[in-house]
This record gives sequence, C-alpha cells and structure tokens, in this order.
Amino acid sequence: MNIHVLYEDNHLIAVYKPAGLLVQGDATGDRTLGDWVKRYIKDRYNKPGDVFLGIIHRLDRPVSGVVIFARTSKALTRMNELFRDRKIDKTYWAIVKNRPPELEGELVHYLLKDTTRNKTKAFDKRSNRNKKAKKSRLTYKTIGVLGDHTVLEVHPETGRSHQIRVQLAKMDCIIKGDLKYGAEFPNDDASIYLHCHSLGFIHPVKKEPVLIKVSAPDLQMWREFSLTE
Repeated sequence: MNIHVLYEDNHLIAVYKPAGLLVQGDATGDRTLGDWVKRYIKDRYNKPGDVFLGIIHRLDRPVSGVVIFARTSKALTRMNELFRDRKIDKTYWAIVKNRPPELEGELVHYLLKDTTRNKTKAFDKRSNRNKKAKKSRLTYKTIGVLGDHTVLEVHPETGRSHQIRVQLAKMDCIIKGDLKYGAEFPNDDASIYLHCHSLGFIHPVKKEPVLIKVSAPDLQMWREFSLTE
C-alpha cells in the first residue's frame, strides 16, 4: 500500500492513509495504519521495546487522506483538546452523484449512530425518538462537475461518526461508491470517493501554524478533476 509520511517531528507524525486500511484495530484483526507507523518509528530511530503512538482521530476504512498520530502523551492530550474544541481546520474532497441544490452552503443535522449496524442516521431536528442525536455541522462548496457527478470541498465543523457521508447523502448527494449510504454501485477497490485533503492547526507544543496536506489518490475520477496539493 502507498503509505507515506507527510509530516514528522518529536511530538507528532502525520501519514497518508490509503483507502481500505484501518487506522486502529477492530474485530477483523487486520493490520492497521497504526501498526505501520509504529514499525516505521521503531526502525527509523532504532527504538527498543514498545513504541508509544497515540490515536488522535480516525478516517473510515474506505476513506483516504491525512491521519495524525501523537508521539508523546503530552502531544496526545493537547491534540485531543484541539479536536474537541474544534480548533482543527479540516478540508475534505468528495465526488458525489447529483448536484447540490446550491453551489455552496451549510448543512446542520442531528446524527444518531446505530452501533450494531455501524451506520449513522441524519435527522433535520431533534425529537423524542432521537433525543440522543448529536448536532452536526459542515460547510461545502462545489469545485468541479463531471457529467452527473459533482466534486465538493467539505469543511466539517464537528467530528461525528460518518458525518460527511451521511450529511451529504441526506441532501441526495451520495458519495461515489458508498454503498452504506445509498450508492448504487461499489468502486472496484471498495473505496469511496471521500478524501481528507488537509488538516491545519497550531502545533500543540511548538505553538506554530501547521498545515498538512496530500493530493487525492491516483484513481480515474480524481485524475479527471486534477485535484492536487
């Protein structure tokens, strides 16, 4: 797999996650991005024993893009605070079926996850039947069109499970290949056309601005739009 390091210092390491790879282990027992990063650190720095690696955030298995890990407990605590306080600027690209009703806009829904099915449902408002749903917000803008597909740049303000996938599907803009949320056909590699292009933040220790970004995967429809860094 085309995993590679995008950013690295004594506190953080960011890598490109290809679609199809888990960030953290689950019941499948499959190897993970975290396993790869630990091995990379161990080999590069000749570290004996176990390597500390803190999971800060995740991308869904079929999604590609930037993932950041913490190399120290201090960085882990502080990065968790940045994500919790919504101080991470997140940019995603998505290729969706249909065009949104407006070229750009804001989506606000209440999301409720069914953990037994690993699927999230979006509601327009909170009610007695979904009183545990969490308010979720994102903004989007159209950056390209190819036939009956549209390329969107998406900025999630909250970080709910499957948020971008379910909120875009709610406005009838289903991500290409995303069978879980209504796509008619899968992609050949079981990926979906959702990519975390960049993450921007103030470094939790150095207090300097950091922007980590990566081009979209080298797949046909991404190439059609020439989405690069």
